[in-house]
Amino acid sequence: MSGILSAENGLAGLFAASFVASTIFPLSSEAALFGFLKLHPEELVPALILATLGNTLGGLTSYAVGRLLPARVQQKLDPRALDRLRRYGSPLTFFAWLPLVGDALCVGAGWLRLSWAACTAFMVAGRLLRYWVVAQGALM
Repeated sequence: MSGILSAENGLAGLFAASFVASTIFPLSSEAALFGFLKLHPEELVPALILATLGNTLGGLTSYAVGRLLPARVQQKLDPRALDRLRRYGSPLTFFAWLPLVGDALCVGAGWLRLSWAACTAFMVAGRLLRYWVVAQGALM
């Protein structure tokens, strides 16, 4: 199928929506994935890969912002959240897909200089699991 509703265009849009949704802009990447899979159920694997990749790259962008924050910004960050991040470390970024707290987890992980490789692995795992559940609902 060619045109605006093609699988290729939809996959590019899904990637973009997933990236933007993992920043401070309110957008539902889950709805984008669900809708795309309703139109193109045969594209499950590429859709999961691109949604996860886009959303993870957005999370890593927030992580990079956190690394760039000066030390004086700590006074403006939630001390309880920072304490939890210090205590549980990179595994806490598994939950970076959650609304409202996800961005803060990524920024805080960057600010605390947690291992970017470990954070990336946990972010991918959490996001992929979430998208897998959404995909299963779309394919029913």
